[in-house]
Amino acid sequence: MSVNTALTTRLTTALGLTSPVVLAPMDLVSGGRLAAAVTHAGGLGLIGGGYGDRDWLIQEFAHAGQARVGCGFITWSLARRPDLLDVALDHNPVAIMLSFGDPAPFADRIRAAGAKVICQIHSVEDARKALAAGADILVAQGGEAGGHGTAARSTFTLVPEIADLVADTAPDTLLLAAGGIIDGRGLAAALALGADGALIGTRFWASSEALVPAAIQRHALEASGDDTIRTSVYDIVRESPWPARYTGRLLRNAFTTRWHGRESHLVDALPAAQAAYRDAQAQHDPGNLNIIVGEAIGRVRDITPAAELLHTITSQARHLLT
Repeated sequence: MSVNTALTTRLTTALGLTSPVVLAPMDLVSGGRLAAAVTHAGGLGLIGGGYGDRDWLIQEFAHAGQARVGCGFITWSLARRPDLLDVALDHNPVAIMLSFGDPAPFADRIRAAGAKVICQIHSVEDARKALAAGADILVAQGGEAGGHGTAARSTFTLVPEIADLVADTAPDTLLLAAGGIIDGRGLAAALALGADGALIGTRFWASSEALVPAAIQRHALEASGDDTIRTSVYDIVRESPWPARYTGRLLRNAFTTRWHGRESHLVDALPAAQAAYRDAQAQHDPGNLNIIVGEAIGRVRDITPAAELLHTITSQARHLLT
C-alpha cells in the first residue's frame, strides 16, 4: 500500500501495519493464501483454525509462506485438543485469536511465545473476563456478524461501550470492531466509535483467495441482509453442540426453512438430514449447504482479490476521516 492510502491507528503502530484491518479467522475459509494476501496488503491475516484440524492447519501455514500471519481458534474446542495451539505457535504467529470460551488457560502460553492474545467478546461481562486474562486485543462483535455469536448486542452500541471500559480499566488494550463492516464507511465508523481497527469476515469471504466454492460465492452475491438468519440447525446436523448462548448467522435456504424452529424434529430425523447435508457439501448445493455470511452480504456484489479489497476499504476510510 502506498503511503497516501495508509491509515494510522494504535493498532497499526503496535503491529507494524499500514491498514487497521484484521482478517476474521473464518473456519476453513481463511486459509493461508487469504491470510497472506491481507498481510502483504498491509493488514493482518489470521488463518481460521476453527474447531481444529491438525493437517489442515499445518497445510495452511505452509500456504502462507513467510507472511506475518496469525491464527484463530474456537476456544472451547481448542480445550479438547490443546496440542493444536502448539502447532500454531510453532509457526511464530503474530497473534492468536480465541473465541467463544475462557481464554485464561491459553493466554500465558501465547504471550510466552511472543504472540498477541486476541479475545473475541460479545458482552461487557465477556470483555471483563478477557481483560482479566490479559488480552492484548479485544474484538467486540455485534450480532450482525456472520458465523457464531449472540444476538444480544449490535456492533454500533457494543463497540463504544467496550471502548469506554477499556479506556477506564485497561488503556493499553487495543480494540477491534466486528460485525457488519465491509467497506471504508464501516471502518471509519468503527474508528469513530472508539475502536483501533476492524475485524472483517464477510467481505473477505467473497474474495478470490477465500476457500469457498465460486458457485457458492456467486449464489451469496444475490442475497440481501434480510436473507440471513441466526440458527442452530447446522450445529445439530453436524453434531457439534455449541454453548446455548451462541447461534450461527448464515444464509436462509431450504434446509433452514424446513428445520429452524423445529429443532426437536430435526434431531429425530437426523440420519436423513445428515445425508442431505453431505450431498450438499459434495454437490455445492446452496439449498442445503451451510453458507456462513453476515448481514453485510447485502452490500457485496463482486468477488475481488483480497489486496484490492483492503486497499479500497482503507483509502475510503482515510478519505472519510480526513
